[in-house]
Amino acid sequence: MQRAVCIVSPGNLASNPRVLKEADALHGAGYDVTAIVCNYNAALREADDEIEAAAPWKVIRVTRSADEGVSARAAAALAKVLSIVGLKVPVGIAARSARAPVSALLRRAREVKADLYIAHYVAALPAAADAARRHGALLGFDAEDFHSGEGTGSADDAFRMRMIGIVEGAILPECAHLTTAAPLIGKAYASRYGIAEPVTVLNVFPLSMAPAVPKIRGEGTALRAYWFSQTIGPDRGLQAFIQAMAQTTAPVTLDIRGSNRWAHGDALLALAASLGIGDRVKLLPMAPPGEMVRLAADYDIGLSLETDVSENRRICLTNKIFTYLLAGLPVIMSDTPAQKLLAADLWRAARLCSLSDPAGLARTLDTLASPPILAESAETAWRLGRERYNWDREQDVLLQSVAAAFARRETAR
Repeated sequence: MQRAVCIVSPGNLASNPRVLKEADALHGAGYDVTAIVCNYNAALREADDEIEAAAPWKVIRVTRSADEGVSARAAAALAKVLSIVGLKVPVGIAARSARAPVSALLRRAREVKADLYIAHYVAALPAAADAARRHGALLGFDAEDFHSGEGTGSADDAFRMRMIGIVEGAILPECAHLTTAAPLIGKAYASRYGIAEPVTVLNVFPLSMAPAVPKIRGEGTALRAYWFSQTIGPDRGLQAFIQAMAQTTAPVTLDIRGSNRWAHGDALLALAASLGIGDRVKLLPMAPPGEMVRLAADYDIGLSLETDVSENRRICLTNKIFTYLLAGLPVIMSDTPAQKLLAADLWRAARLCSLSDPAGLARTLDTLASPPILAESAETAWRLGRERYNWDREQDVLLQSVAAAFARRETAR
């Protein structure tokens, strides 16, 4: 009998490649897959339409209810009152206080009968858990980040982290299938909640996205650096990189791709101009997730400059790193604990840097600007992307975790 899996996420289809990869892998392994996702970001709806039209699995898109914001504010106010007087905050109230589409996801998940429900992000946990209980099914959770460690220390963040902790602490022990995107995230979850350490499923991408041949890099040209994300933010380590660019002997350029909605990109351009390198830093528009590897392949080095703004940023491994490797780019990574751990396995394809030492980073850039060294680093990145860090290989880790959850249940019966 074909087993059914329901994936639940509060994001748009196009905003979470990890959901798409998971759904494709499970469908390819013979599971009947339904993805319940949200339909909130109007800018992504055209991309969502294209993904849904091509997907071999079912998609249910949840729209925002008119009273969602009001109920979220009410839940937050009630949660704060309960916290002040020392009373326990119910899981449902804690979840709704984060202004997430908890109620809408709950309603839709209940309508889908499955053997396993996998939540992505904390907002989806109550819906997946409720549906799993109703249908006597298994519960799973995929943690792309250490969500209760995403706070940056502000009062609002501290309250939000407490609410996320309430939801995670109540529901994660019920999970039969747990995955995370980085080893240290798994260790953090196991330590905080006393659960078995989740399986690491890296944020890598299919070989089909990779260029057919590595880029031939010409001598005598500037070293072209690349960084991308959905949003250009203030705590992405790019200021230190621009400061380093101004101190190199070799010419270095930087292209930054992402939404400049909050004008943080403009601030980076102003910084570059003040250092006399304004003509070497450029902002690029957002692009579809499926194009990221191809677009990265045009450059010489990729940047993964995580900061210590939160516990999560210190222990996460973002999809940037693996996008660059699959494109054949060596990676410059800031020396966070997670990236230090990974760098040991990347050999010449990785260079660690301290964001507090732009002069040291400038020396690293000058070293990489040497054509033989850059060629050797790029060859290592190309090989690692094809032999180890790709979804064709990593999806087996996911499928084994799901199969093991079902096997344990059969054994327990």
